[in-house]
Amino acid sequence: MNKGKPPVGYDDNPEWTEEDFAKARPASEALPAKMAQALVRKPGRPTGTVAAQRKEQVTVRLDGSILDKLKADGPGWQTRMNEILHKALGV
Repeated sequence: MNKGKPPVGYDDNPEWTEEDFAKARPASEALPAKMAQALVRKPGRPTGTVAAQRKEQVTVRLDGSILDKLKADGPGWQTRMNEILHKALGV
């Protein structure tokens, strides 16, 4: 879908003016409470993680062919490896 050329001087991301800053409101005022809360990112790991779901960083040496096979399917290879180990160990 071609919308055509924008008008001369049109800027879809103009620099904010003092007036724009004066009119701005925090998300907590401009959005419903649940939506504003969803935008807040809390630093660090989530709290209350169930012990069975908690991840632990380890160092492991794998054959290159195994690593190549896992990475061949793209991002998420570590999660896939975790799922494979869960199935293999019956955990």
